[in-house]
Amino acid sequence: MYSLLRALLFLLSAERAHRLGMAALRLLGHLSGLCRRLRARALAPATYDASVRVAGLAFEHPVALAAGLDKEAEAVDGLFALGFSAVEVGTLTPRPQPGNPRPRLFRLPEHRALINRMGFNNHGAPSAAERLRARTWQPAPVGVNIGKNKDTPLERAVDDYVACVDALAPLGDYVVVNASSPNTPGLRQLQEPEHLTALLRAVQARLAQVAPGKPLFLKIAPDLTPEAVDEVVDVARACGLAGLIATNTTIARPFEHPVAKEAGGLSGAPVREAANAVIRRAYARSGGALPIIGVGGVFTAEDVYEKLRAGASVVQVYTGFIYEGPGMVRRLLAGLGPLLARDGLGSVREAIGADHRPRA
Repeated sequence: MYSLLRALLFLLSAERAHRLGMAALRLLGHLSGLCRRLRARALAPATYDASVRVAGLAFEHPVALAAGLDKEAEAVDGLFALGFSAVEVGTLTPRPQPGNPRPRLFRLPEHRALINRMGFNNHGAPSAAERLRARTWQPAPVGVNIGKNKDTPLERAVDDYVACVDALAPLGDYVVVNASSPNTPGLRQLQEPEHLTALLRAVQARLAQVAPGKPLFLKIAPDLTPEAVDEVVDVARACGLAGLIATNTTIARPFEHPVAKEAGGLSGAPVREAANAVIRRAYARSGGALPIIGVGGVFTAEDVYEKLRAGASVVQVYTGFIYEGPGMVRRLLAGLGPLLARDGLGSVREAIGADHRPRA
């Protein structure tokens, strides 16, 4: 049924279709009884133990929603109704900003991909905070993904991240520093060790004041060299981060396509291998001591399983959800069981980092 709906939505511009989808999810979120029934249906009892714990947070299963879909924290309950084990909202900035000029979101159906240069369009952290504060249904963790305003100089970026922590950290279950979007000029410079250390230490210090014990994650790019991944892991561990989110969108264009020349970050199937490589490298560098939330190119249960074995503890989806639709979580969880059984594994936890261990 979703294939027909997707065909109709794809007749519209990508951003208009996104707005319609968010409006429907927002409406669903107001129907609390229906949300609970739909979630129970999506999470029908499995034949294996799907639960995972990361940074003290309990995830019913490993399939979560990445930031970027619900930028304003307006449809969290509607998204939980679809079965996600966590929903990450944002990226949010301290002050409202319109983002980049339109068009800024493009589909590449032949490659199961999107290109976006949205530019952190949002109504500001205080507005999202009001919506998060009003929520009463708490079935699973909510993450808040934070960034800087476009017009904030890079040397004052820390101020923006700290302001977002003040507004949002007490209302989310975990916080994510986004220093890897390609759509805010200069932002990726914050991934360099010196800048990154200063940023993370400042955010950690404020987090300890306003939301003690709240887990802090860092979202990184798939375009980092292996050596740069090692540096990021070392900084993350030195700063006491709860984990990494690997990865954001890529500026690479691994194929020819009329839309490929558009500026922005590429997401979807073409970024899968690059994201997996970063996950493997980060897991190996930390010896499995730094939890990883994997994201990039997830469409099938095999994609989820591949990221788990590479070292991810939780796997987020975004572009795959656009293409696969609201039944995606249920299908992924159903398909994960046979893959675990094939390899003699009885739980998702046993699969995490399996590729780094000698096979029996």
